[in-house]
Amino acid sequence: MFTMVAPVFKGEGLLAYEHRPIPQLERPDEVLVRIEVCGICGTDLNILATPPAHKATPNIIIGHEGVGRVEQVGSDVDGLEPGDRVVIAPRLTCGQCRYCRRGLANQCTDYRTIGTTIDGAFAPYLRAPQRALFKLRPEVPRDDAVLFEPLSCVVGSVTRAPFQAGDKVAIIGAGPMGLLFAQMYRTLGAGKIIVTDIAPYRLDFAHELGVDAALNPADVDLPQAVRDLTELGADIVVDAVGNQMAVAVKLARRGGHVILFGLRPHDHPPVNQYTITRYDLTIHGTFVGLNPFEQTVQLLESRRIQPSVLITHRLPLTELAQGIELMRSGQAMKVIVEN
Repeated sequence: MFTMVAPVFKGEGLLAYEHRPIPQLERPDEVLVRIEVCGICGTDLNILATPPAHKATPNIIIGHEGVGRVEQVGSDVDGLEPGDRVVIAPRLTCGQCRYCRRGLANQCTDYRTIGTTIDGAFAPYLRAPQRALFKLRPEVPRDDAVLFEPLSCVVGSVTRAPFQAGDKVAIIGAGPMGLLFAQMYRTLGAGKIIVTDIAPYRLDFAHELGVDAALNPADVDLPQAVRDLTELGADIVVDAVGNQMAVAVKLARRGGHVILFGLRPHDHPPVNQYTITRYDLTIHGTFVGLNPFEQTVQLLESRRIQPSVLITHRLPLTELAQGIELMRSGQAMKVIVEN
């Protein structure tokens, strides 16, 4: 049996490279994909944190931001053939639980996830059901395609808060996700985009990306600075960090909207409800999005957004641990791992 070498999650921040059999198709709806590249996600950092901030099954291959070429298809697969470039929608919902049947598949109570509960894409090959794969036209560059999954989360999130061209947006967190929000709102026609962060590297990166202002709350009175730039406050505020709701409500104008996107399960920041009620704010919790994948494919194929500008490092699969540390230390924006 042919084998491949892949990093295997061993629990408590540990990875070990092992020889694994190249996956074989077991069901007629499955597809074997030769992975070209896989992005390192904040979820991967959380899985490998000590203690972990995100659960994963020990002895699986992690990674879910993969792009590759179809190698083999099962007998029931329709619309994909060997050689097609595909990207991964990693969350496999059951379709039968009460939330799925209500049309809230992102709240499925019996889901599996590629790279978290079943083998993922930090490997030369991935076996996945066809429903997890989306075909991209070959002219979409690989380095844009690899950001399909995080971009799809942004596409799903921005639909939650009403937006009009010209609206002013403040984004808390200038990491990869925050800057994907910045790209998205610029594409949609935002009148002004303000990004905040405490890391000079990320603020410099945001400046280079072309945001209207990149603010460090250690250097300015952040609510006042946002009001100075927007007159009333931001129409929409995005918390891309996961523990900044108290700050977010101070940056929004009266009657504005706050999108809570980041996930920090161990943080419990206090929030004063008075501001939300008194100033008529609307708070939106957003998770993954409701099937935003076709729209994301169309967006990437339109070339109106090119997320590859966020990639700062490209490493071989053998240096996955180094890529994890680069992102964790703030010395990188987006790291991708190549086969």
